Amino acid sequence: MKNDIRERRAETGESQADLAAAVGVTRQSINAIERERYDPSLELAFDLADHFDCSVEDLFDPAG
Repeated sequence: MKNDIRERRAETGESQADLAAAVGVTRQSINAIERERYDPSLELAFDLADHFDCSVEDLFDPAG
């Protein structure tokens, strides 16, 4: 699923490890989501959207 997590993370200056710690997953999970090799759970998608202060729809594009 297309997403712009990498771009948003770069804007905040966070590493993958920083973001992973903030939302309670491993750095490898963040890497896999950014590379579109893993679709996050609904709970994680909401946690990521909350972290970036946006909606899930703004963060993820299911049509992509």
